[in-house]
Amino acid sequence: MTSRMLGIGFLTPAIIAVSIFFLLPVLLTVMFAFTNMSTATGIMGGAYQINSEQLRNVAETGISDGSVEQLENAGFQITEAGLTALAAQFGDDVAEELRDDYLGHTFTARRDLERVLRDLDEPIRQTRDRKTAADLFAVTIVGTRFDTEANFRAALTDTGVDPADHDALTTFAYTGWTWTTDNFSLLLELPSTLRFAANSAFYVVCTLAFNIAFGLFLALSTFYLPSKTANTFRAIWFLPRILPPVLYVLMWNWFTWDNGFIATVTGWFGVPPQNWMMQTTTRAWTVVILINGFVGASLGMILFSSAIKAIPTSMLYASEVDGANRWQQVRYIILPQMRWPILFMTSYQTLSLLTSFEYILLATDGGPGSSTEVWALAAYHTALNNYGGNLQYGLGSAYALVLVFIGIGLSALYLRFFNFKELLTKPRIEQ
Repeated sequence: MTSRMLGIGFLTPAIIAVSIFFLLPVLLTVMFAFTNMSTATGIMGGAYQINSEQLRNVAETGISDGSVEQLENAGFQITEAGLTALAAQFGDDVAEELRDDYLGHTFTARRDLERVLRDLDEPIRQTRDRKTAADLFAVTIVGTRFDTEANFRAALTDTGVDPADHDALTTFAYTGWTWTTDNFSLLLELPSTLRFAANSAFYVVCTLAFNIAFGLFLALSTFYLPSKTANTFRAIWFLPRILPPVLYVLMWNWFTWDNGFIATVTGWFGVPPQNWMMQTTTRAWTVVILINGFVGASLGMILFSSAIKAIPTSMLYASEVDGANRWQQVRYIILPQMRWPILFMTSYQTLSLLTSFEYILLATDGGPGSSTEVWALAAYHTALNNYGGNLQYGLGSAYALVLVFIGIGLSALYLRFFNFKELLTKPRIEQ
């Protein structure tokens, strides 16, 4: 019992870390994906309000024409609350005279109330002041913010709106977020969705092929070099992995921009200065794939090199005795035993490329235009950083949730393709 409790105690920090940094973000992403949450709605909830611009579209909610007219021309009513505010601004005499003659009276038009205010014994003479005084008695809910649904429904009743239309108007006026599946419908309708998906597929396939092939090439080529020389080359090729992304991309900018290394050298031969990263879509994709490719290939090189060194040297010596050259050693001895490292690197790099976008963000930010905008970057721009200003948390989470399902599907496909069960079985000699 003591050892079990001790084991749970050691695991507790890991469980807490996994729950906070992995499970909680995933659960929040799933939750947000089924909401219309945005900057406009807020995160903590909303209020109830119909402004003058929304009033033009209120008829689309299906309410009766009478209710629409009531909202547009709710009128003005002389109430104690309005009289108190009037006394504070224009004096007690004006408020008292209006109370004696018109308390509880309703005016359907502003001009009728303004005429009364002008004809008082203590009149309000300025037109602007009369308009201000009239607004104190307005009973319309247009432009008024209500913190709770109960207050909004009470205001609808006071305005004289048909009770049958209260539910539709309450839904229409709510400014907070609601549960919905519209985000996924919108993804199917947006013309940019197909472009982002195609960009992501192109980016993942090309970069993954470069990562695996080049990483394997580096591992194989350095395997046959002397130990010190091989370690030197591996250290050089590992630099893209250990450099901070900002510094790494900054070096590429210096290399490719119109005032960078390539432009300077080509300028010696009369070529006008140009941005070799952003001038065309082809150049942008080439640089993006190379930037990410060298980072992934460096990791692949280290892992593949370790896997190759784990192969018993006796097998290689025996093949040399049998007359095998190095290509035959690679083809018939090394590569067949690299299935597990290649499976790991392929699945890891695929999931990493699907969900990462920082190098594209720093290099091209999805440009030129949106030609290098991949799915993950679109999710970031939608939810956290866009030019429109209205951050759409729900729609951005829907983008991210799609990536989760794609990642799960690809992982299952890889495990099936590489025969994962066979890789985990005991060697036949141990069976």
